[in-house]
Amino acid sequence: MTTTDISGTVPATAGHNLNALAVPPVPFDTHHLWTNWAGNQSATPAFTVRPRTEQEVVDTVRFAIKEGLPVRAVGAGHSFTPLVQTGGILMDLSGLSGITGTDPALRRVRAKGGTPISAFGDPLWEQGLALSNQGDIDKQSISGAISTGTHGSGIELGSFSSSLRWVRLVNGHGEIVEIGEDRLHELRAAQVALGTLGIFLEVELQVVDSYHLQERITYPTWEETSATWDADIADNRHYSFLWCPGEDSAELYELPTPAGERMTGRSYTKRYNSVKLNEATDISLEEGSRRDRSYRIYPGGFMIPFHEMEYYVPVEHGKEAVERVQDLIRTTHPDQKYPMEVRWVKQDEGYLSPFAKRDTTVISVSGAPGTNYWPYLRDVDAVLQDFDARAHWGKIHFMTRARLEKLYPELDSFLQVRREFDPNGVFLNDHTRALLG
Repeated sequence: MTTTDISGTVPATAGHNLNALAVPPVPFDTHHLWTNWAGNQSATPAFTVRPRTEQEVVDTVRFAIKEGLPVRAVGAGHSFTPLVQTGGILMDLSGLSGITGTDPALRRVRAKGGTPISAFGDPLWEQGLALSNQGDIDKQSISGAISTGTHGSGIELGSFSSSLRWVRLVNGHGEIVEIGEDRLHELRAAQVALGTLGIFLEVELQVVDSYHLQERITYPTWEETSATWDADIADNRHYSFLWCPGEDSAELYELPTPAGERMTGRSYTKRYNSVKLNEATDISLEEGSRRDRSYRIYPGGFMIPFHEMEYYVPVEHGKEAVERVQDLIRTTHPDQKYPMEVRWVKQDEGYLSPFAKRDTTVISVSGAPGTNYWPYLRDVDAVLQDFDARAHWGKIHFMTRARLEKLYPELDSFLQVRREFDPNGVFLNDHTRALLG
């Protein structure tokens, strides 16, 4: 790896004749190997840049346009798909982080594009606000979470993407563009765009009044989980479970289990509900029944790398789809031991959102790094195709352009906006070009 500043020169390096190229107008590395958190995706871009200001983002994009180089952005690297891979310019947005404003009356927050989800909790709470929902992991950048449709669980709660109300981005012309609620057509495209409209500089999210949560963890059998299926979905603010096919399943996700309890066929079940607390006397850190601020309850576990695939089926087919995957594991892939996680998400209006116009049951399965889990994941994919399953854009999937055309009625509307914002494909790579080029 060669490192230089804006005044340096770059020696030729294997694979790229960098002497033949101009150099970016911001500090950069050359041929710096990038690897994602899970270790299943990597890339060696010609240039890795880490902008510190919006102007440096603009300058980098204009440089890329002039030199004919593609640009991909990276946040925390928590996607399992080749979204970030590029041989051109990799733009690391971690230097563009922080809350830039709140509006308690409108319940809105603005933040820079590289801000991690974990950074929202305290600043929002101080203003009497909170994110309406979030998932088990809070390390992702907010722009990455929005761009891929990342979510928590709750049938009345949408994804991060659904809360986007305004965005400032740098488009494929090298211009800063603002998209707000007065431009709903473009906003619906920006809500889930896989980074193909441009570089998100700043976003505005709809948030809610601050709230505390009461946790309740239980370990029902599958028969018990099935018997309370509808009531659990309807009667809890957040409901999800992880069904364990084997005795060692729970520990793969660092899920605490009762001593002496056999977990095969049981569900590690999470119910979170709002509760009014006096923080001086009512906070509880007791495992399985914690009471605390919402953003302190959500994250936990899932820190040991795994390789995950996550698909979405219409809520009315959720139970049948889950049972079909269970049967597949028992009969064809008994060696697969990761829990199957099941969650729920409310429908939204994003053109490319996995939850577009349908309430959704989420089904997540994983393979162990270093093993050949591909036959298993392909079989799960085949089973869930029977339910018109869509995929999480940041997790392993087998989506094709033909499948998108079937599954996304407003795909053409998205593609129209994408072509307007980036007609020359500055923000495409091989993966996104095959889907959206």
